[in-house]
Amino acid sequence: MSEAEQKVFVVEDDEAVRDSLLLLLKAEGYQTQGFSDAQEFLKEDVNSLQGCVILDIRMPGMTGMELHKKLVEMGCALPIIFVTGHGDVEMAVEAMKQGAIDFVQKPYREEELLEKVRSGLAMDQEQHEALKYKEKLQQRIDSLTPRELEIMDMMVEGKANKVIAIDLNISQRTVEIHRSRVMQKMGTHSLAQLVQMVLAVRD
Repeated sequence: MSEAEQKVFVVEDDEAVRDSLLLLLKAEGYQTQGFSDAQEFLKEDVNSLQGCVILDIRMPGMTGMELHKKLVEMGCALPIIFVTGHGDVEMAVEAMKQGAIDFVQKPYREEELLEKVRSGLAMDQEQHEALKYKEKLQQRIDSLTPRELEIMDMMVEGKANKVIAIDLNISQRTVEIHRSRVMQKMGTHSLAQLVQMVLAVRD
């Protein structure tokens, strides 16, 4: 994924504040999109979005906290940065416990906000790269035959070829052939790396 595909989404009901944030972010070279309320943002296919969200904690209708909870329920992993008033710090801390990455207090310092945006975009990039890696590993696992998958699981459990052969009532040579194919299809020569790959997919 390239940075060009990422956007900073601003969900803020105060038009002046929203426009100010969008101008600041555009001046820094970020692609942006603004929303006047939570419902408008939810019209997007949120699970396909890449970037991070600057979210006002207090909005009419669905609040920022409620939107964040809804996004978590939907499995949306977009990093969230809350913008809060002075009385909302306790709420913002609670939001971070629920998975938001940070919050800034109004009136915020521009550089502080931009630093949090940089962190949010970096986190989003890492999440997408990890997801792509996991998908690639799953495709490799899906390419295994049922017997190869069975033997791979026993390899991951730490069973020796001889033990696998006895357990499956096949020759040790047959186990060695299947084992070799498993390593080849999974793209590794290391049992330790194979274990890491399987754990990454099944975590």
